[in-house]
Amino acid sequence: MNRLTPFVQRILILNVGLFILSAIFIQSFDLNDRLALHSIYSDKFQPYQFVTYMFVHAGFMHIFGNMLGLYFFGPMLEYYLGFKKFLILYFVCGIGAGFFYWGLNAYEVKEVRQDAIEYAQNPDPDSYTIFINKHYKMGYENAEVVKSMDAYIANPTNNELAAKTVEIVQYITAAQSNFSLVGASGAVFGILMAFALLFPNTELMLLFPPIPIKAKYLVGAYALFEIYSLYSNRPDDNVAHFAHITGMVFAFILIRYWTANRNSFY
Repeated sequence: MNRLTPFVQRILILNVGLFILSAIFIQSFDLNDRLALHSIYSDKFQPYQFVTYMFVHAGFMHIFGNMLGLYFFGPMLEYYLGFKKFLILYFVCGIGAGFFYWGLNAYEVKEVRQDAIEYAQNPDPDSYTIFINKHYKMGYENAEVVKSMDAYIANPTNNELAAKTVEIVQYITAAQSNFSLVGASGAVFGILMAFALLFPNTELMLLFPPIPIKAKYLVGAYALFEIYSLYSNRPDDNVAHFAHITGMVFAFILIRYWTANRNSFY
């Protein structure tokens, strides 16, 4: 499909337009922060963010990758499904991915917050070490955290050190309670999955290396990579792999349902 279909074009324009606006007004008005999906524990959370987070991005490469995927795979899907089903696919995958990522964060942070309360009530070196190992996702890269652990183990009765560890625990808890999610990745990964299901044997030309590959193999490789990345849980990885996978799952369910109920096409 060479030409852009109407709603793929509108989604592209909206995303690029908001990206440009956010760059222009970043000093006076943080558009990304207003539209990003924030944690339930954040004062910034608003229900409309389940939709708006899909239209703002963290940087040029973030929006470039998402819009490139939409540009290449979206038009053929809109043409085949019709604009109504295409929009349902796009928004269900995007909103669903954001909601489940948000819910997972709420569940995880609830445990962090409870452990932090218990630690503040009864701090000791062993409990501090357990909390850091369990909840500090940046590992031991932070020199202050490493220093506080060593110092508290060496001086377990030092009240000043105990108070310092409580502050660090509260800081870690606050940081995890105030996440924000941006980007159309959940929706775009849904588009990729839908394309692979509907046109599995369509050959696509890779850029690096420049070889042809069938859609089902390319998307399958993406899915495996996302699953691997999710479970490898690298401290320096701030990509929402769970949202990507969830977007693909929603697309799989929708396409299987639609193809099994062909009378529902409109």
